[in-house]
Amino acid sequence: MTQDPMTLPSPAPTPASPTPLPVTAVTCLEDRAHLERTAHLRLAPGTHRLRLGPITPLAVDHTVRAELSSPDAQVLDARLVRSWEPSPVGPDDADSPLRKRLHELRAGIRSGSAEQQRVAARLALLDQLSEELLREVAEGTGLGEAQPDLWAAELDSLGAEQDEQAERQRQLLSRLARLTAQERQVAAALEQTESRPLELHCFLELTVHSAAEAATEAELTVRHLTPCALWRPAYRAVFGGGRLRLASDAVVWQATGEAWTGVRLTLSTARSTLAAEPPVLHEDRLTLRPLSAEERRTVAVEVREEEIGTLGAAGPEPTTELPGVDDRGEVRVLTAPAPASVPGDGRAHRVPLGSFTAPATAELVAAPELSPLVSEVVSVRNESGGPLLAGPVELVRESGYLGRGELPYTAPGAVVEVAFPGSDEYRLVREVVEEQGSAGLAVAGRRNTVVRTVRVHVSRPTAPGVTGKTGVPPAEGWGMVTVRERIPVSEVSAVEVRLREQSCDPRPAELDAEGIVSWRLPLGPNARRTVTLVYEVAASTRVTGL
Repeated sequence: MTQDPMTLPSPAPTPASPTPLPVTAVTCLEDRAHLERTAHLRLAPGTHRLRLGPITPLAVDHTVRAELSSPDAQVLDARLVRSWEPSPVGPDDADSPLRKRLHELRAGIRSGSAEQQRVAARLALLDQLSEELLREVAEGTGLGEAQPDLWAAELDSLGAEQDEQAERQRQLLSRLARLTAQERQVAAALEQTESRPLELHCFLELTVHSAAEAATEAELTVRHLTPCALWRPAYRAVFGGGRLRLASDAVVWQATGEAWTGVRLTLSTARSTLAAEPPVLHEDRLTLRPLSAEERRTVAVEVREEEIGTLGAAGPEPTTELPGVDDRGEVRVLTAPAPASVPGDGRAHRVPLGSFTAPATAELVAAPELSPLVSEVVSVRNESGGPLLAGPVELVRESGYLGRGELPYTAPGAVVEVAFPGSDEYRLVREVVEEQGSAGLAVAGRRNTVVRTVRVHVSRPTAPGVTGKTGVPPAEGWGMVTVRERIPVSEVSAVEVRLREQSCDPRPAELDAEGIVSWRLPLGPNARRTVTLVYEVAASTRVTGL
């Protein structure tokens, strides 16, 4: 039976050598991590004070929880103890050759800078002495006490000394420039290969009590939160032979000061900050006022651009930043299939999560308003067994790496589109013509109209000797290109947007609710096609802002 902690004898002193407490499991959140550490202890009967670690000094104190697996033992107290140990200023015996080289270069720069300052001071004194000597020459000549031989010898000696010191200064400056460049290179290499030594050390001190009559084995489990750790999803798409292989990875960063070696890694989209207290509400008064005569006579509108939540035909813009975790409001938990190792250097490290291969369909798509290039949009069904979170995707073909795109959130079983760079054998030229006018009677109310005509010239120049015949049905060597344009979408009744299908050549194959107009054009070698889009924007004379 466990004794009352208040009546227990004083614990034994803390041992000098701490017990290792490695990280065995990590649950990485969007902006922090939950660490689990384990250690096997042999506990003698009675109360003992243990020192374990070192652990990351970034551990959050109030989240530390310690448990023992033995029913005869319990943890009476757990606390984190930190100590500061400044790193040595000069080189140390334990330093790597690269760090020792950095110390040598910095010592050389310091000594060279001091020597250069001494030479600069001596040059300043020589310049002052030269001015005094020339003044003496002028005054002696004016008084009739000329000493040409003495003055010539002193000037020659002074000039030789100035030349010697100037050459020495030039050599010192050149040497300092070389040392500074080398110091920069060595410091950059050291930053890439080694982590800075910790100055703040942290240990876990436990007070445990064992009620067993003999020494027992127990497993200690310690859990706590730590900042400076995050993850983002990333993907790699390999397309070839009509099939797409999509590999899911987790890109993990952590700068906690300790390495996670062979840990069970779990990735979660849970946001612990959502449980925080809501912000303080301040008074916000809304007032009503009557419209002025000018405001009653006019309707103010504005044209705005909205990004559609699908992949564009020209492919996403290249980016070097990973987007935030998008889980559509539902917490997702992903588990790495194998033990993972993440160094604590603050750099990005990819951890494989899984992959699937499925049949895919490819379509050549052009968006002339966005890009003069034709992209190849590959569609595949999500057969990973879970949702695909939004993230960057590396695009790879059988020929090699092509670039980077963006993968949207995709539910299980849904179709995901990935835009690959298309062939450069297609050319796009876009022209826009705008005509303004008015229509209607003055009594019924006149309307201002804007008619826009968009012409897109699509061509497929090929090598000499390859010919194509216009009007022949698509066959081998022909490509089907989907051209997409857009028209405005009105949200107010005072503005009307109408597509003039009779004037479009050819007629659009599709017009969706977002205002995207599309055509499907068969293009053979050396073929050319022109797409004409005509639409009208009509608004009453009361409308302003168009």
